[in-house]
Amino acid sequence: MIDSAENVAEGAELRADICIVGAGAAGISLALALGGVGLQVLLLEGGLEQPDAASQDLYDGEVADPAMHSPPRHYRSRQLGGATTIWGGRCVPFDPQDFEPRAAVPHSGWPIDRREVERFLPAANRLLEAGVAVYQASGALGSASPPMLARAPGLRLTVDGLERFSCPTNFGTRYRGRLQRMPGLRLLTGANCTRIALQPGAGAVRALEFSTLAGRRFGVVAQVAVLAVGGLETPRLLLASNDVLGSGVGNAHDVVGRYYMCHLAGSVGNLTLDGRPEQVRHGYELTTEGVYCRRRIALTAETQARLGVANMVARLHFPAVANPSHRSSVLSGIFLVRRLLSHEYSRRVANADEVGPWARTRHLANILRYPHDAASFLVHWTLQRKLASRKFPSVILKNRNNRFSLEVNAEQAPLAESRVTLIDRRDPLGTPRLRVDWRYSESDIDSVARSLEVIAEEFAATGAGSFEFDRTTLRDDLTRYGAYGGHHIGTARMGNDPRTSVVDADARVHGVQNLYVAGSAVFPTSSQANPTLVLVALALRLGQHLAERLTGRPHDVAEAVA
Repeated sequence: MIDSAENVAEGAELRADICIVGAGAAGISLALALGGVGLQVLLLEGGLEQPDAASQDLYDGEVADPAMHSPPRHYRSRQLGGATTIWGGRCVPFDPQDFEPRAAVPHSGWPIDRREVERFLPAANRLLEAGVAVYQASGALGSASPPMLARAPGLRLTVDGLERFSCPTNFGTRYRGRLQRMPGLRLLTGANCTRIALQPGAGAVRALEFSTLAGRRFGVVAQVAVLAVGGLETPRLLLASNDVLGSGVGNAHDVVGRYYMCHLAGSVGNLTLDGRPEQVRHGYELTTEGVYCRRRIALTAETQARLGVANMVARLHFPAVANPSHRSSVLSGIFLVRRLLSHEYSRRVANADEVGPWARTRHLANILRYPHDAASFLVHWTLQRKLASRKFPSVILKNRNNRFSLEVNAEQAPLAESRVTLIDRRDPLGTPRLRVDWRYSESDIDSVARSLEVIAEEFAATGAGSFEFDRTTLRDDLTRYGAYGGHHIGTARMGNDPRTSVVDADARVHGVQNLYVAGSAVFPTSSQANPTLVLVALALRLGQHLAERLTGRPHDVAEAVA
């Protein structure tokens, strides 16, 4: 059943076998994974079923450097469905090397084998509506599909990898009916967790405390509690629950909130490809089951290890939107209406001041010079993006000259100094707000530079094309917009050693026998990939673990979420 927390009696103590805090991708996936087990599950979401300004304000906080990170209220959505109500739909698995200790990535290595994640990818793909879990073009597009490029760019690179795209699926609307009908599940909206109350010895959770925005307070007592509130809210709640342990829950070694990662991303350099433009597969393609996907360029795992670099991928991309020299009426139109775009997208379109005082006039000239391109794009965008149930993922332009930039998405090494902490200012419910101090390292920039140099060498050596980039401006290219998007990773990292991690291999908080964390907060490293697919797979893995722990019986998660 689904109900409002405002209907819970003041001071009530609700009971369940499992209490899940947060109904985004991780929380809803975990709840669905527990279907058919016979357990009583409470799923509590702080937001409502629709966007609510007062709920969203609870995410407000401060950042150490506004140029490096968006305010904490952005790239997050406090409502049923969480960030899946605003995400772009990109689904990408981690690579095998991401789970191994790597000399090039300090603090790397997961405490679980990669197969522990990969075996849940098919079910995660189904929940995300991203088709089958095949992420190579040769398998997903069929043997008759043309290669990405007219000429293969060398043995040190791979161009067969794919990213798949969800509809994008809003978990709040897509799975509301299933949650409503699920036996043993009760979902409460408007239920904001304000404290994790530990037992006197601090070895277990005694209760979770909740409050509505109207001030109605109640508690939940459960055999197991799971925090599924995202990479920023998880450390906030752990740190703020400091009445029994002064440093906060799970924070005996000052690790909670540290090792905060996003991704380094930006449009870099100039790539000119050999062959005819129609021979280059730079846009979106449909898999055999009708799912949008896109190919990427990456260094092979062997090349990464030999070179001593972190993981990175690159997509063929159009020139910088703000610079009118691209002569694209579509890009110029996007630039001119940038203030109407959401914060998540508008901040990646530079201000006119960066390209000179006549930029606006030159953008208008582009639109007047190529009106048919703009009109065609608007028709396509309306039909394939705005009105379609499976939306065209993003802007792709016809390329007439085989010239591109490379859109880089790169792993950053975990840094203890990159962290989130609490500040004295509190939200209306009395919980301290967050301060985000996201940092990257010089090795992150150097890693991307050396990877790009390999790409340039391989394209030149094989005659596939020529790639040039300016190493002196690479830092600006990758950090111009700060931390990339809503990829909040690593703040409650997984590991075997409590001195350097927050949760163990089962995602249980060290030293607290019945408290778990679901979501990208537990990732020890960030890979090259958007986190959603892997965090859903890990939530399903946690669902299987909890079901088997509490019932003593085997549990088939794939069947539960089918």
